Amino acid sequence: MPVDLSIIVVNWNGGQLLRSCIRSIAQHPPAVAYDIVVVDNASADDSVAWLRSNELSNLLPDVTVHVIENADNAGFSKANNQAIAFSRSPMLFLLNPDTEVMAGAIDTLIACLGSNERIGACGPRLLNTDGSLQHSVWRNPPTAWEIIVSGVGLWRLIPRRLRGELLLGGHWDHSRRRTVPMLFGAAILAKRKMIDEVGGFDERFHMYGEDDEWCLRITTAGWKLMFEPAAAVLHHGGQLSLQRWDASQRLRVRLNSSFDFQRRCLPRWRVITNLLAGCTVMTTQGVWRRLRRLPTEDVNITQEMYFIELKRALKEK
Repeated sequence: MPVDLSIIVVNWNGGQLLRSCIRSIAQHPPAVAYDIVVVDNASADDSVAWLRSNELSNLLPDVTVHVIENADNAGFSKANNQAIAFSRSPMLFLLNPDTEVMAGAIDTLIACLGSNERIGACGPRLLNTDGSLQHSVWRNPPTAWEIIVSGVGLWRLIPRRLRGELLLGGHWDHSRRRTVPMLFGAAILAKRKMIDEVGGFDERFHMYGEDDEWCLRITTAGWKLMFEPAAAVLHHGGQLSLQRWDASQRLRVRLNSSFDFQRRCLPRWRVITNLLAGCTVMTTQGVWRRLRRLPTEDVNITQEMYFIELKRALKEK
């Protein structure tokens, strides 16, 4: 039976988080016909067994749940692309297993997506586990001036309302519907027509950085990305990645992904200026923290990686 929407979930040892995600869909389903496509990246827990259990079929008796099992961890990008290729629906909702959709969220996103022919994708307001706002809209790609202004506190010199619009992220209250330069990959509703034109995720990104690259490719192709605050999704961010890495390892993975994104998508001169800005910020923050006798482990790791990446960029021809 044809469906209007496929909800795509890429899972790796999601366990209870995956169950809560699927249950939230069952509790707050869209008004349109939909199916669910779960790509499991070789989970070692009972995720697949639960997906094939009577409990799930009783939870969603009228919804088809497709389960694609990978023999190894194919990564976030490749697994999403598998599901996109498998599905035939005109809309695809890419949803992390550590999320829970709130009442009316999916229908609100569908209405937003359909409000303009050139809207290629839209994203909801993300909430932390305690219900507080999770900053999910950032500038993309990064620029040297933004790195300096945000990193050394110069943002304090900019009027609050203006800096929110300029810098986004934690400076913006995420309160109004607007076009944005990127959407956070935890929850994105996309048009298949757009994906057919620009392609899916770049599979060279295993985890982190893939949403930045994809969103840049989407906007460069002339499609709009919309942020829709009237749709809310709870995101228990970082829970799954911490099963794989500790905090310092995850920081290194994130930074390497950011550097990789910039190398692949930006001209060399811009990469170098961004890295110089980052080195300046990290050096300043390191001095400031040491003077105040504050912990510096994360700053030291970041500073080291920025200098290594800068040396690498300067040696390249």
